[in-house]
Amino acid sequence: METTDPHALEPGTEVLVGPVYLAGADDGRTVTEPLDHAEGWTKIIAFGTDTYFTSPCQRVRIAHPLESHYGGWTIAYAEDPLGVPDWITTFDRNTPDEVVAAFTGALVRGLESHFADYLNGGKHHTGASPAAMLAEHGWEAARDSRPHRQVSPDGHAAYRIRSGWVHEYDELLNPEKSLWRMSAGPDPISEPSWQAYFSSYTPEHLIAASAAALTDTTPVVRQAQRIPNRHRFLVDVQLPHRAKLAPCTAAALARSPHASLPGKTPVIPHAPVAGLTPAIVPATSRRQR
Repeated sequence: METTDPHALEPGTEVLVGPVYLAGADDGRTVTEPLDHAEGWTKIIAFGTDTYFTSPCQRVRIAHPLESHYGGWTIAYAEDPLGVPDWITTFDRNTPDEVVAAFTGALVRGLESHFADYLNGGKHHTGASPAAMLAEHGWEAARDSRPHRQVSPDGHAAYRIRSGWVHEYDELLNPEKSLWRMSAGPDPISEPSWQAYFSSYTPEHLIAASAAALTDTTPVVRQAQRIPNRHRFLVDVQLPHRAKLAPCTAAALARSPHASLPGKTPVIPHAPVAGLTPAIVPATSRRQR
């Protein structure tokens, strides 16, 4: 595949990057726009920078506090809206937006049935675990390793299942003790560029959604300066007009308001989601990481 050196491009140039797990974080719209349009969800902006979403049933809180320890996104679910969370998922600030959006999208879709449609016997249940999905895409298990690990074919992404017993409250307080972890980078195990943590009671189909995003071979849109420096010689980078695009991506480019402007690199817009825009009402997050 013909590639472009991102060092040779203007920082604001939009390019197509693969694999997704090395593309770096984006501007957050891939995550926020579907939540903005999810029926009944509420949103507030605190301190001018921190974003919080609350589900209609009040059981889910999604926080994006920029200056917290992990940054990124924290999702907490509590069967009792005023109680201790049943599970918490944390995506650090460098996690690619597509991995986060896959999780939150599956969360919004499944919440109406309290995930019953995606559990054993449900109409959307597939029975595929995240580990099985990754194995189908060539992720190999590290032999004789504890904890259990699977590594992507290029060696730059990893999925870990923690061994040993940890009290569930310790997981809620410290994401690094969570049962499951995804990570990527030149050395995804010892020095990952980003990490995502899923505590023990996180519904498996939500983790599987993020796993599916990890294995998606479709290149993603990034501005050249958003590609992490550590990844620039590990990724495939193409200008949109040089790439072979899937029909839906080509259609998105054609709809772009910049597509016909001379001298402009076509921009792939973030797809809007049909639905109602929720009212802006106060909400609070009980936990910032």
